[in-house]
Amino acid sequence: MAETDAKTPRERYRTQVRAEIKEHAWEQIAATGTSALSLNAIAKQMGMSGPALYRYYANRDELITELVRDAYRSLADTLRSASVAGADLAVLAHAVRGWALEDPQRYLLIYGTPVPGYHAPDDITAISSEIMMILLDAGSTSPRERPATPFDIHLEHHRDWAAGHPAPPAVLRQALSFWTRLHGVLSLELSGHFTGMGFDPALLFAAELDDLLMP
Repeated sequence: MAETDAKTPRERYRTQVRAEIKEHAWEQIAATGTSALSLNAIAKQMGMSGPALYRYYANRDELITELVRDAYRSLADTLRSASVAGADLAVLAHAVRGWALEDPQRYLLIYGTPVPGYHAPDDITAISSEIMMILLDAGSTSPRERPATPFDIHLEHHRDWAAGHPAPPAVLRQALSFWTRLHGVLSLELSGHFTGMGFDPALLFAAELDDLLMP
């Protein structure tokens, strides 16, 4: 039993080493990007052999999956905590921005350029869906009354991504617009595309949010 007990010294040591590996991975990603992530380079930094490190992560994709899972789980938990406290879409939007600015590399890993050849497992897709469900719940508490658009009508029959959420098409469209437009602003800001343009990205984000929530 002691061999499998997560509280044994062996398991605690394994947890610590895996956490250190992830710390070095984030440093690499910040310096050279996810595509250049190298387990052998991490092993060298930690004074380990390559084969020794592979006992903790079998390959690069397994390590990336762990980083992606951690990032999605962190964002989902951030939004879940805000929603439990009664946050509306405006508060949730600023929670997303605060989370993104706290660690831009974490944000860009999951919402930036996809890693070539990498496919996230189903459990990560489920966490991503959880995030969207939080937005749909928040939007459903105060739906906007606007004329139906062709996209609203389209969403009546194309809502598989909503995982059975009962929100009407107008709320589905609002959640999608919220997610795509605000992520667009954040992605451009964190990638440095606003540098030198002379305006405050925080005010652009707020303006886009006001437009999305306008009655």
